[in-house]
Amino acid sequence: MLSFERCCSLAYKPLGDKSLGSWSLAACLGLLVLAGVSPAQANPAALELPVATGWAHAPKLADAPLAPSPDPAATAVLGPSLSDPAPASGVLTAAPAPGPTAGPAAQPVSPWASTFELYGFLPLRTETGLEIGQRSTSFDVGLGTLLSKLKWASSARGSVEYGRLGLLGDVRYDRLGAINSRTGARGLVGLKTQTSFNATVADLALRYRFGARESARGKAGHFSIIPYAGVRVIDTNFGVTATVNVLRFERQFSRELSHTWVQALLGTQATVFLAPRLRLFGRADVGGYGSGESEKLSGNAQLGLGYALGHNTDLNISWRYQGMDWNNGQSGRNQRGISSDQNGVEIGLKFFF
Repeated sequence: MLSFERCCSLAYKPLGDKSLGSWSLAACLGLLVLAGVSPAQANPAALELPVATGWAHAPKLADAPLAPSPDPAATAVLGPSLSDPAPASGVLTAAPAPGPTAGPAAQPVSPWASTFELYGFLPLRTETGLEIGQRSTSFDVGLGTLLSKLKWASSARGSVEYGRLGLLGDVRYDRLGAINSRTGARGLVGLKTQTSFNATVADLALRYRFGARESARGKAGHFSIIPYAGVRVIDTNFGVTATVNVLRFERQFSRELSHTWVQALLGTQATVFLAPRLRLFGRADVGGYGSGESEKLSGNAQLGLGYALGHNTDLNISWRYQGMDWNNGQSGRNQRGISSDQNGVEIGLKFFF
């Protein structure tokens, strides 16, 4: 191995009629640095060698006294000395890699979950019939007429569950102004009617979930099926104003039909994710029962798509059918009956908690 003393002696060894001089000393010092020897490890006294002239030889380095500190000029060339001993080979050693840090503890999943949805139903077609005594009237109107007669509408549904068992609720209230209809023959005798009504439908049911928890986002293929059973309460109030035209003479009379009834309710709803943000959902239920000649029936059918707007919000668009049929099973002047069929588009904003 090339030592510091050997480099110094070579630096001042005459070559022909000229000495290598101080530039050779600098070159040797560079070789030492590359070899991994710092100026502090070498004999610093060698830095203070006199410049040789002619054929004079450099003094032996072994006889040179040790300097208490390295020469400032050499420090400027070679850089500061290392206080800790360095390996002679000059191999750099890497610091030990830090151990793996423990991540935050996973938060336990709450057994409680809930949903809340605000929705609006836009019936593209509505067919309604009324029977009061021996008279009956009906109307079949589209969305434009219903919107022009709409006085108020509000609807919401929601659910809460613990584990897989939970409750669901759905409430809808509508109030419409007078809608024109006509019964009887035109001409000599004519009957014009105007019907206004308000109706409230409220569902409350116990439910059980199969499959994944309801959420705005999920993996494709994840699904849930939720059957439910409970009660449905329907409250209706119809007002009918009839105008009889006989030989250009008009006579008006009014009738009112109000009724509230409670039905048993049985249904199911299902959801399957087509993509992480897109899901297909459906719902169907039937309520009521028959008793003798009377009927108390109602039903819903719904199919649509939901798209996640965020982590816990869905925009739902669906087709929906709803209908009800009630009569008291009597005849003559005591006969009373209501029938209604609607189908259209439902738009809702659903939140998952």
